[in-house]
Formats: sequence, structure tokens, C-alpha cells
Amino acid sequence: MEWVSDKSGRFGRRPHYLPEELDAECEGIVSEFLHKRYGDVRFPISTDDLTVMIEQEGADVDLYADLSEEGPDVEGVTEFVPGQRPLVKIAKRLSEDSRMENRFRTTLTHEFSHVHFHGFLWELQQATPDMLRTDSSGRRVCKRDTIVTAAAYDWMEWQAGYGCGALLMPRSVMREIVSDIMGKGGGYRAKVAVHSEVAQDLIEGIVQRFSVSNDAAHVRLLKLGYITDVATDQKGFWD
Repeated sequence: MEWVSDKSGRFGRRPHYLPEELDAECEGIVSEFLHKRYGDVRFPISTDDLTVMIEQEGADVDLYADLSEEGPDVEGVTEFVPGQRPLVKIAKRLSEDSRMENRFRTTLTHEFSHVHFHGFLWELQQATPDMLRTDSSGRRVCKRDTIVTAAAYDWMEWQAGYGCGALLMPRSVMREIVSDIMGKGGGYRAKVAVHSEVAQDLIEGIVQRFSVSNDAAHVRLLKLGYITDVATDQKGFWD
């Protein structure tokens, strides 16, 4: 991680993480948690364990929050106040409806990423006031469309979205699954077209292994470079 100028104006400086750094940090967090709790590291990580992870990270968690006033597409909110525990609020419609289990899981890991990767910034406000602009809000409102992916210019949401995928679908385990499936493809290269048959096999394999949605698996495979939206030939090869 390095400190860079925050062009959004929210902070004086802000942390910049390479994707590889986020992957390594997130996999280390999940692996250590599971090993301490069960003596073994297996996936998918349970939804209950994700809640415990956030609490152990030092946050208070409200799984049944009424976020209706935030708008119909807001599914998670994390509030930071210097000197206090972060408060994570998850829309109750996610925790109360079993059909939204996958969305519930991605929202939990998105908010965990805010707590882990961004919470310390508000603590720095007391020690180094110039780190934060006076208009910097300690409230992160996370909408449905940006839980898994967000535009790169919104660095805080982009990092939390990347962390969401890296926590649920660790890179090393992804590599094993992709290797197994690609080995059945008879010579497919490292990147395949998103609409190809082998790409769909990859998405299905990730969904089954990690208990995530098709969209979450799709985005994770794109970010790790295993599939591409670039036009390809009919066999799914990519150049």
C-alpha cells in the first residue's frame, strides 16, 4: 500500500492498494479466521462466520436495519466516528429473506472491507488532522450496483468491492478451480470469452464452490483475468 493524493477531495491523501495486495490481505484474513475457528480452511465460508468476522474486526453490526430512507437500492451502510466502533448496518430485507442469501453475503463482505481497509482513516483524523478534509463524511452508503463492482474513480467503493470478491473467493482457491475446469477444455488459453461455453463452466464452478451469485462469480473472474468481454473466436480463445 502507498499513500497518494485523493483527487476526490474527500481526503488529503488516501491509501492505494494493488489488486494483488488486496487479494493477499483478504485471503490471509479469511484463512486465519477459519483456521482459528475450525482448525481447517474450507469454503464456502458460512454467512454466520462472515458476521462474526465483522464483529471481531471491531465493528458493531445491525443485521436488521431499516434503510428505506436511504433509497430502494441501498443495502448496506457503514458509519465511522473517530474514537468509536464502526457501525455496520445491513438492510433487513437481505437478512430476512433466504432468497437473498448471496446478496446478503456480498453486502457483509463489502462492509467488512470498508471497516478493515478504511476505518483507520477516521482514527488518523485525531492524530493528523490534515489527513482528512473537513467535509469528509464518515458514512459509507453502499448501493446494490456497487456492492461487487464500482467505477475505479470511486476508489473507496472500488476497494470494498474488490475486497468483497477476494474474501468470498480467495485467489489461490480460484486458481485451483480454474485450473481443474480449464484442464477439461482441451487447450483453452488463460483468458476466454465471457459468453463461451468454458466461461460458463467457470462461472458455474465458482458459484457452486463459494455459494455466490452468477454475477459475483462473473465479476471475480473478470477482475482476475480469467475471462474477458473482448470479442473472441467461437472456441473461446483470447488474443
